[in-house]
This record gives sequence, structure tokens and C-alpha cells, in this order.
Amino acid sequence: MIENIKEKYSVGALLYSPALNSKVAKAVVNEDWGRRYSLTVCLEDTISSDSVAAAEQQVKETFRQIFEYSENHEFFLPKLFIRVREPEQMIRVFDAICPYQSILTGFIFPKYTVTNAAAYNETLRRINDSARRRIYMMPILETGDIIDFRTRTDVLGSIKEKIDSMNEFVLNVRVGGNDFSNEFAARRHYDETIYDILPISQLLGDLLTVFSREYVVSGPVWEYFDSAGDEWKTGLKRELKRDILNGFIGKTVIHPKQIPVVNEMLQVSKKDFEDAKSILNWDKSGLQVGKSYGGERMNEVRTNCNWAEKIYLLSEIYGVR
Repeated sequence: MIENIKEKYSVGALLYSPALNSKVAKAVVNEDWGRRYSLTVCLEDTISSDSVAAAEQQVKETFRQIFEYSENHEFFLPKLFIRVREPEQMIRVFDAICPYQSILTGFIFPKYTVTNAAAYNETLRRINDSARRRIYMMPILETGDIIDFRTRTDVLGSIKEKIDSMNEFVLNVRVGGNDFSNEFAARRHYDETIYDILPISQLLGDLLTVFSREYVVSGPVWEYFDSAGDEWKTGLKRELKRDILNGFIGKTVIHPKQIPVVNEMLQVSKKDFEDAKSILNWDKSGLQVGKSYGGERMNEVRTNCNWAEKIYLLSEIYGVR
């Protein structure tokens, strides 16, 4: 059970790469992107409709190269995902990479909502019926029926039922920051966070309220990866701090330079680590409240236990700073 939870928390920095990128396999086996990240090859928004067949062929080639190299070499193999365009594509792609399925972690479902959830779910079940290992799903919540306040509550409830029915296969629930921003014609600069855009901030709050008590929910993408100084990095850290405070774990990244920043922010502070350890090892009899490690706040076993479990788990995966 604990290992399964660790698997969900350890997706972390999820790097997106267009499926047409022929250099992905070389970068992975050479550890060009480090030793702590996950990777998605994307067949959806990053690929034009007239390039889908070529992109699918490149996915097969990318998986073949990584798989064959792993047969005789040691290197960091990230969790590997494929972001598809629609459910029907999953079968075609899985059949193509079937000889290399041992390195596939799962599929990412874009624009997952009530109208397509059943098709996505059923297709993943079919794949798992024949797969040699469990193939996970990560749905992305980013559609207009979630944005519309008139339908939001009912739609989120229905989506949660669909996700709950696939609980054993759900690694993370993801959210689409850029799709939400597009709906409101908004775009943050590197000195702003997505939480400064009020309608999106409220929407993210609703998504966390519905899903984060039972699922690991990953934070929205940050667009910046360069600037004259380190302003982009400062901005990313600022947003990650708010992500983590509100309950997001991990983040979609669009450039390798963002990976170490996400990993750094996912490390837990020494004070939080010591408090979490104290709460989890508390003497169960007698007083259930006491002074924190740093002596400046209260630790209460009953009301801080869930937080302590999360902090301790993050410390095991990402370390203590």
C-alpha cells in the first residue's frame, strides 16, 4: 500500500515532449535531464493533425530505443507516459509499443470529462486485460463544462464518479492551467502566479476540494524557462510554494531547466520534517499536543496527522532541505 502511494507522489516534475521529437530516447539514456523526473511524449496539442501518423511511428521508435538500451545498460529510467488525442488512439499506440510495454507507466487523457470518460476508462481496462504490467491513467481536467459555474458542481461530481470507478489505475489527477487561462484570455507574467488570476484560482480551489483528499493532484504548467536574470525561476518557486500550500503535488514542466526547481521545492524543510516525524511517533497515551521542533508552533496529533504523513512521504522521495 505504501509503495503504491509513493508511486503516486513520485511523478513529481513531469516533462512534456512532442512525440515527434526524435532526440528523446538519446536524452533519456544519456541522463541529460537528470535522475529525478517523469516524462510524457505528447500526441495531442503539440502535434498537428496531419502529423499524427508520423508522431505515432516516432513514439514506437522512441520506446524501442529506450527499451533496447535498458536491456544492457544502467541509467535512470523515468516514469514514461503517452498523452493521446482520444481513446481510440490508445489501442493503436499500445499495440505498436507492445514489445516495449515494460517501460510504459501509463497514458494521459486530455480534456477528460463526462462525455468521454467512459470511453477512456473502458479502453484502459481493455489494455490492462492484456498488459504484462499495470498501465496507469492520469486524466487532465481542463474542459469548458468545468469552467462554467452553472455546470461546475454537477460535472465535477460526475467526473469524480468516473475517476473513482478506476481508482486502482489512477496515478495522478492533473489540471490544465493553459486551457483555463485561454478561456479567460489571461496569461501570467513571471512576476505573477496563476493564483493571481481570480477566476482560475477559484476554479483550482474547487478542483482541489473535490479531488485532493483522495488523489494526488498535480499543479498546472509554468510557461517560463528563461529570462535576463533568474526572474523566471523566482516566479516558478513562488508559484510552487502556493501549489504545495494548497495541496498540489508535482507540476507539469515544459523545459528541462524547470525540473531541478520543482524537485528543490518538493523537498521538505527541516522543521516540517522533524515535526512530522514527532507527530507520527507520538506516544498515543496522555497528552496529544505539544511544542514543535523549532519551538514556535503547536503540534497536535489528531489534526496534524494527515499533514505529517504527507510530509514524511515527500521527505523519503525528494529529501529534506
